[in-house]
Amino acid sequence: MIKIQNSFQNENILNTSILTSEQKEMLDLMVKYEEVYSYDHFNQLKFELDLRVEIVKAASALYQSGVKFTVFEYSRCNEELWNLTSQGAFVIKPGVPPSEGIKDIFKNGKLYAFECATAIVIVFYRAVLEMIEENHFNRLFSGMILYDWHYDDDLGVFTRRGNDFLPGDCLYFKNPDFDPEKPQWRGENTIDMGYDLYYGHGIGIKDSKGIIESLNKYRKKDAVQTAYLLSQVTRIDYRYLYPYRKKNRENIGMFSISDDRKIISKIGTTIYLN
Repeated sequence: MIKIQNSFQNENILNTSILTSEQKEMLDLMVKYEEVYSYDHFNQLKFELDLRVEIVKAASALYQSGVKFTVFEYSRCNEELWNLTSQGAFVIKPGVPPSEGIKDIFKNGKLYAFECATAIVIVFYRAVLEMIEENHFNRLFSGMILYDWHYDDDLGVFTRRGNDFLPGDCLYFKNPDFDPEKPQWRGENTIDMGYDLYYGHGIGIKDSKGIIESLNKYRKKDAVQTAYLLSQVTRIDYRYLYPYRKKNRENIGMFSISDDRKIISKIGTTIYLN
């Protein structure tokens, strides 16, 4: 369910030709889910939809970048921009803007190797970089460290139980009978790409059946339980990041509202701005 200014919105909110097919899928799911998605105004909702689209784009771009999958012990990076620690973490070098470090991963992917949780955080950072002013990005995420699920508090990553999966979410496929000699395959962090497609670093872009089949190849001898999609979602805090948005994106897309303080009224299927 979608709630804007304390008012629930029904499927009529979907009746606009400005929506992309990806955004239509997102809104359709949000309206149908029992989970309440609450916003102060329409532009907050639009920002979330745009950022979700950017997450999907960033996942696809990382897949095509040439980066490799590896365990922490064998992590590597472009050491002109990052310091590589003995634990396999990437620490942005002093004087290097975090934005340049993130861009380099996608530009010079063959210089990088890391595991799947780090990949998800990189995807989130790249998407946020596309959506907020670069000076805000560099200030919010100064001293950036890329390592496992380590992320800056300002990214606002949170995980909760639930099945209200949306494109742009991080979902986890668990492999309970994983081969103990290959613990990196105990599960796979993935980005929901929409239309039952998922990006998993080290596995690629596959449907849910394909992800599960890939994980099942790394089970212990005489395994009895298949891998499966866990009932949980991991997201970033869209509402927190909204004030740092790129202003030139404000009027692009679904609602074209330039002033968040406008009074919004609705008669039938028509939305009025006063």
